[in-house]
Amino acid sequence: MHIEQMYTGCLAQGAYYIICNGEVAIVDPLREVQSYIDKAKADKATIKYIFETHFHADFVSGHLTLSEQTGAEIIYGPTAVPNFKSTIAEDGQLFPLGDCFVKVLHTPGHTMESSTFLLIDANGKEHAIFSGDTLFLGDVGRPDLAQKAANMTQEELAGLLFDSLRTKIMTLPNDTIVYPGHGAGSACGKHMSKETVGTLGEQKQSNYALRANMTKAEFIQEVTDGLLPPPSYFPLNVMLNKQGYESIDVIIERGTLALTPEKFELIANSTDAIVLDVRNEKAFTKSHIPNAIFIGVDGSFAPWVGALLKDVKQEILLVVPEGREKEVVTRLARVGFDHTVGYLAGGIEAWKQAGKEVDSIDSISAEIFKTQLKADSIVFDVRKENEFQSEHLPQAQLASLDYINEHLAEFPKETPYFIYCGGGYRSVIAASILKSRGYHGMINVEGGFSAIKNAGILTTDFVCPSTLK
Repeated sequence: MHIEQMYTGCLAQGAYYIICNGEVAIVDPLREVQSYIDKAKADKATIKYIFETHFHADFVSGHLTLSEQTGAEIIYGPTAVPNFKSTIAEDGQLFPLGDCFVKVLHTPGHTMESSTFLLIDANGKEHAIFSGDTLFLGDVGRPDLAQKAANMTQEELAGLLFDSLRTKIMTLPNDTIVYPGHGAGSACGKHMSKETVGTLGEQKQSNYALRANMTKAEFIQEVTDGLLPPPSYFPLNVMLNKQGYESIDVIIERGTLALTPEKFELIANSTDAIVLDVRNEKAFTKSHIPNAIFIGVDGSFAPWVGALLKDVKQEILLVVPEGREKEVVTRLARVGFDHTVGYLAGGIEAWKQAGKEVDSIDSISAEIFKTQLKADSIVFDVRKENEFQSEHLPQAQLASLDYINEHLAEFPKETPYFIYCGGGYRSVIAASILKSRGYHGMINVEGGFSAIKNAGILTTDFVCPSTLK
């Protein structure tokens, strides 16, 4: 028996490859499935099952493609109603895998169909759980994502989650290994650990939601307290996972169409397609296509695309570093953005050589910022609220990137103002969105708050983020 966690940092998502005596089960696969097929082939094994812990909201799973290419059985827990051939397991049902077994534990709360898969080894030992979004390291799944579909309040779902954890998971041996669906950085929980593998005993000691003396009322209050609105694309991904989707091979072929500057411009001007520039922030501030939106591929790319573009049906034109076209189209498709219509052949240099207009963003170092900053300067901080509350510039006004469209009226149209984030990535995203909406005058602070502190600029007193609600 062997378990491999196949972790994708951009999504903070863990898929799992389990092999027992030549038979393989995949838990929560990513949309591009060739790596699982190649691994099974190298192991001279057969992919027998695809276990889905629930209908995912933050990414599009590869269950359909993987089943079509391997014949593997797709398995959901009780109450799931997908629009394709699958097995809806009963609570407690056992699925043989080589000389091991996978037991289905129905654990509703995050969603109604949410299930945890318990791996039992050849000796009958309860070895590991694949807990999806029911149990994370340091946290549990948010109970507000499925309330509309379930016709329940988030408090009612949280109550179910309390019961699931205490009757199905916390009764397992302390040495049971916990393989969660996500780690730190995912929007599916609030306090997830940076670690991606742990034990149940460790979680009973460190996870606030598993306190032995915790009442259900306390659990409901703590789990629902401070929940931020989920990204707008979440329900759209649930529908794709539930109803089906196009083959990623078709999406990649369509999205990696090379377009001349003339064709690129024609599509941009004659359709609702947005221009998405995924180069690094320094390259974008220096020179970019007017009204392009920046979300750099080397940052938290897919989550920011989902949070800011919102509509997965949005047509996208790409400005991308040479050689990374397929990677970017694939990463967009992971979160359901399937309508990339091509990329600018030759990049921004080809655009310039064709005599097309370019734009730029004023960007200065923290050292220069220090010389220009005055007590009455207009400054915007686009970090998250807890980052801002922890420490910020006294002059700064919070305008979190997550909700930038709700803050538009606060930005001056032409008066110069400064904008910063944590490290320089998010502020350029914000600046690109503002420019595309007709807001100019921003001056980006390179390196963000970390560079500001290093430059010795006065900030508010530090408050530990863990003490903030």
